[in-house]
Amino acid sequence: MNDPRRPAPIPLVLLTGFLGAGKTTLLNRMLRDPALAGAAVVVNELGEIGVDHLLVEHAEEGVVALAGGCLCCSLRGDLIVTLEELLKARDNGRIPPFDRLVLETTGLADPVPTLQTLTLHPYLAMRYRLAAVVAVVDAARGAETLAEHPEAARQVAMADRVLLSKTDVATPDERAATEGLIARLVPMAELRTAAHAPTAAIVAAVEAPERDLDAAPLGHGAIRSVSLESEAALTRGAYDLFVELLRSAHAPKLLRLKGLVRLADEPDRPLVVQGVRHVFAEPRFLDAWPDDDRRTRLVAIGENLEPDLLARLYAAFAGRPAADTADAAALTANPLAPRSGGLLG
Repeated sequence: MNDPRRPAPIPLVLLTGFLGAGKTTLLNRMLRDPALAGAAVVVNELGEIGVDHLLVEHAEEGVVALAGGCLCCSLRGDLIVTLEELLKARDNGRIPPFDRLVLETTGLADPVPTLQTLTLHPYLAMRYRLAAVVAVVDAARGAETLAEHPEAARQVAMADRVLLSKTDVATPDERAATEGLIARLVPMAELRTAAHAPTAAIVAAVEAPERDLDAAPLGHGAIRSVSLESEAALTRGAYDLFVELLRSAHAPKLLRLKGLVRLADEPDRPLVVQGVRHVFAEPRFLDAWPDDDRRTRLVAIGENLEPDLLARLYAAFAGRPAADTADAAALTANPLAPRSGGLLG
């Protein structure tokens, strides 16, 4: 699991939002904020971000050091190359050793491929840790945008935190409609006003990324979220097989799975789960539970998910089998059941 010889992974926040949502304005304000000192910010086009008045020096080709202590660079082409070059420059001392990373996506980007890249690439998965997905939504036109553009709905559905922008120009009815649609689309996300605390949402995402795990089986259109939880600790075999069945049967629909798992042989340290479609990050343990709630809590976000089916599947492995439904013992103890080698090694 956790290798003490490895450097601690750098928390990464994925910042997304539809065209015109206000990401550029948000980034400009963030880059001035001392709270992000020691951070690196990767933007899609450096020319769109007004940082000239904040520059101190060019720390590396394509990377600038800012007065607030953070770094800013442009995403020029391949995401993997950009993130690897940042790490090389950091490790070689050519740029200051940033301790967190904010990665901006384009306005039309689907976050899923980016998250898959971060999870699949062995080196990036070892050096970066996804802390949170933060989505920016226009309070004035958000309801209209989310209803008309599937890309925008996906961006919000994947979010752990939503920042509401342009609240100063939105009418009360427009803001209420936008907030209502966000609440139905992604009920587990924390909603903040971008004008008041843009950087605080990023900092909070890095410092306590595993706290935002409450969800409800609600949704909007084809996208919905499903909450799975249990009091009893899971065996490693039950957890492994549940995840294998989940991703083999539902991966095309599964946008994201996240949560904390209580394992029977490690009850005092929660296992952090992060998955995108069929790809799952290497499991890791926290040193301690982030709060007094020690239940297993998983949130599945996807398109056309069947909440009852997922709930019954999870219940079979959590010690709550229903009539005419296989339980965990029957599945894991079956000598004819396929073996994958286990997700946890």
